[in-house]
Formats: sequence, structure tokens, C-alpha cells
Amino acid sequence: MTLVKSVKSPLLNLHGATLFFADEHAKLQDLDKAQLTYLRKEIEAEKDVIVLQELNHFHYYIPVKKESPNPELLEKLRMTAVRVLGAFNHNKCSDVCITNLTGEREFLRAFAESLVLGNYQFLKYLKDKKKKQNSLHTIHVADKYFTSKDAEELNHLMQATSLARTLINEPHSYLTATQFSKEMQKAGKEFGFQVKVMNKKEIETKKMGGLLAVNSGSIEPPTFTIMEYKPDKAKNKKPIVLVGKGVVFDTGGLSLKPTPGSMDEMKCDMSGEAAVIGVISAVAANKLPLHVVALVPATDNRPGMNAVCPQDIITISDGTTVEVLNTDAEGRLILADALVYAKQYKPEICIDLATLTGASIRAIGSIASAIMGTAEQKVMDQLQESAMHTWERVIQFPMWKDYGDEMKSDIADLKNLGGANAGHISAGKFLEHFTDYPWIHIDIAGPAYSNSTSGYRTKGGSGVGVRMLYDFLIKNYC
Repeated sequence: MTLVKSVKSPLLNLHGATLFFADEHAKLQDLDKAQLTYLRKEIEAEKDVIVLQELNHFHYYIPVKKESPNPELLEKLRMTAVRVLGAFNHNKCSDVCITNLTGEREFLRAFAESLVLGNYQFLKYLKDKKKKQNSLHTIHVADKYFTSKDAEELNHLMQATSLARTLINEPHSYLTATQFSKEMQKAGKEFGFQVKVMNKKEIETKKMGGLLAVNSGSIEPPTFTIMEYKPDKAKNKKPIVLVGKGVVFDTGGLSLKPTPGSMDEMKCDMSGEAAVIGVISAVAANKLPLHVVALVPATDNRPGMNAVCPQDIITISDGTTVEVLNTDAEGRLILADALVYAKQYKPEICIDLATLTGASIRAIGSIASAIMGTAEQKVMDQLQESAMHTWERVIQFPMWKDYGDEMKSDIADLKNLGGANAGHISAGKFLEHFTDYPWIHIDIAGPAYSNSTSGYRTKGGSGVGVRMLYDFLIKNYC
């Protein structure tokens, strides 16, 4: 992973970039009169990136409007950073220096995190991986307000986000539910949190009927993993519980998905699980004073063996019976058992993340996630603020009783499929049934995975949710 390091002064021998307020360009002391004149003309032409070259040495000047950091400006800087990143890699730079003259640490942080995330690659299975590997390795940052501790925190967060991306990008041929549990154990050792894995026999003892039903068509056993970070002086008396949907591959079961544009992308159906691993990894690595628990039910969803059939009735671990009308609505079934399991912690807040419904994509596209829940509106607003700040945007939907009525069954307590419209909300109402604590559901089906690169969001898994929830936790609970 690309590393960020804090330095006391600019390293002039390296290719680099300088962030500065556009109307203060005359204060750039390292430029001569001719260079300043050129810079002023480029600023007047509203150029986002201004290039100055001396022999083989390139330096990129980034003019910034003189205003306090806001989500739109920070995202503009992130996208500008990607353009500069392309030039760094084109010029085979291994080390670069970023200088921040604005006095706003958030500007530097946004620019640096974009360089790191945009430089992410998943090359594990390529024979010529060394040839295709990006050259950029270290980003030295010169900013008196950005300390070595700040750099370490950012590195841990970027490492956790990259871990989430890599887990999503791994094929099911490698990442079975069992292997996934091993990856969580590996992350626990690396970042510093406890991990307990329940095997199929223990899952049966807990009567987790949703997880077992989804797994019934597979030759691979399910797992249920509990990750916990509990520092000695945690500020929260009740834990914050995260729940991630861990369907490591989703064929749709007997309600088989079509392949083009659907099943062929379903290795990403554990993106919620990857996100909660990323969040607890970042929290633990940065030693936040928070007690955090992450719960991950994991299985693949296949049509073989003794696969659950449409119109079967299953029983969730709290005794709720569910009529399964569509085996492709499986994520809510495994999440139900996890949400029931979360009750024992009496959480201050429980947040689940899941690539749950195509309905959320049809409602708001792939640029945002749908959120809903029973948490106080103040908490929902705080989450939305963090979502905007990190540009992992969310849109809140109502949890009206009418949507829950769609999930009632004639022959069981609930059914796992609602009406044709607003399916992301009726799915949320299904999940709500299994909670008795403040809860937020985040449907990340849209932004979790992409078949093309968009700025610093590289092709494949995005790791959405990691940066947003880390920002949410550190700002509101630390």
C-alpha cells in the first residue's frame, strides 16, 4: 500500500504538488517572476492543475478557493489528486512530496487519501503483476498542521479501506465462508482486535435458521464471526455494534439470477461484511477509545444440495417464522440472525451494511447508499454529515408502517419478499422486526462495486462504508 509520511519541510528534489489559495499565489517564494506570471494567467483561466517543469522535474500547483473545507470542495480536491496521480505514475515516481500552504489540514488529507486510494491495485492473480504495478510508493507531506500521528492515522484508515476492497475483489474460488473467517482472524492479529468464529455446529446450536437456510444449497459450511475491540477506557458504556452481510457468492439459489450484469458480479455480495471488517480494523489500529463489536454471518447462496425452496418456511433464531418466497432475497435472512444475536450486547447503536436490494439502485442509482432505521434523527443526521464529508453519500428513506405490512405472510410471521415497488424499504422493515435497539440500515448495493474506474474509486470493490463510518464514530462517539 502507498504510505503517507509527514516531513518538516518540502522535499524539493522530488516531483510534487503544492496546494495554495488562488488569491495568494504571489506568496509562493520558490517561484521567480516569470513563473508567477504564468501561474497567475493559468489561475485566471480557471485551471485546476498548473504544471511547472524544470528539466526532468515536474511540480503541480493546485489553486484552491479561499474558503473553509466543505464536502464539495474536498471532493474536487480528491478528483484533482487523481489527475496528478496519473502524472506521477506516468513519470515513474516512487516518492513524491505534497506541500500544503493553505493552513487547512482537511485539504491536505483529502488530497493525500485520494492519491492512496487511486493508487490501489488488485494484481494478485496476474502473471505480469510487477510490470503493471504503479510506481508510487511514498507520499511525503509538508504541512505544519499535519503531524506524524495524523499520517499514521490516515495510513491505518487507508489500509483498512484497501483491505475491504481486496476482500471484495477476491473470487469465490478463494474466498469461501471458511476462508473469509480466516481473513478476519488475520485482520484481528494485524490490527489488534479479538475474533471468535462459530462453525456450523455452533450455528445450529444457536438455531440461526436464516443463515442455515441460505447455506443449505452449498457444499461449503457457513460461519458466524464475532470481532470485538474493547479498550480499557472505552468512552461508550454500551458497545457500538456493526453487522455486515456476508454472502460470499450469490447465485440467487433456486430463484437463479441471470448471468449478464447480475450473477457475474456477485462475488461482491459480501461488501457489507468487508466494510465492517475495515471499520473495526481502522478503529483498533488507531486505538480509538470505543468498544466496537462486528458481527458477520457468512455463506454462499447456491441451488444445490438441499437448497431452500420458494414457499418453504424457516425459523429465525428468535423464533420468528419466515415464508421464503424468493431465495434471491437471502441477505435479509442471514442478517436477521445477526441482528437477533446483537440484542445480547444492548448496543448504543447498531449499524448494518449490506448489498441488499436492486431496488435501492433503481431508486437512487450507484452514487449513493440508502439508509433508514430506528435511531434518533439526530444520529441519522450525524451519519449523513459524515457521508457527505467523505463523499460516501447516503439518502434517508422513511420507515412507515405501510411498508412493513407488505412483509406479512398468510402462513408465517413474515415473508421475505414485499411488493414490486420500494423494495429497499420493505426489506428494511423486515430487518427492523429483529431489532429492539437504536438501529441504522445502510443498503450499499449501488456504490459497493463498479466495472469501471471513477476517480479514486478503482474498478471493482470500492470499500464504501469504511471511511464514512470511521468519520461518524470518531466525530460523535470519541
